[in-house]
Amino acid sequence: QVQLVESGGGLVQAGGSLRISCAASGRTASPYAMGWFRQAPGKEREFVAVISWSAGSTYYASSVKGRFTISRDNAKNTVYLQMNSLKPEDTAVYYCAADEKRIFTTARLAGSWGQGTQVTVSS
Repeated sequence: QVQLVESGGGLVQAGGSLRISCAASGRTASPYAMGWFRQAPGKEREFVAVISWSAGSTYYASSVKGRFTISRDNAKNTVYLQMNSLKPEDTAVYYCAADEKRIFTTARLAGSWGQGTQVTVSS
């Protein structure tokens, strides 16, 4: 497994942009997919985006497609989520996830998790 630490969350106005990051450490020599999930108060954790080790494959939730972009820098063991045109409904704790075995779009398939970073979008 890898250890994951998110950063870059904060407060932003609706329509604004924010980039959050997730740095991995530990078993980073093995290829692993990385992704983002989010959880709003009173709601279940939901998939946001995922990227393969080579960055050749990316998948997005329909709610963020066209607004969010996931990318990674393997030299820095870091994945990014660029969030544009933010909406109040994007407010949530954003969790970074990783898995060495597969690309994932459901939480139960991700083997490693970060502690989360809060993103708040004001109207």
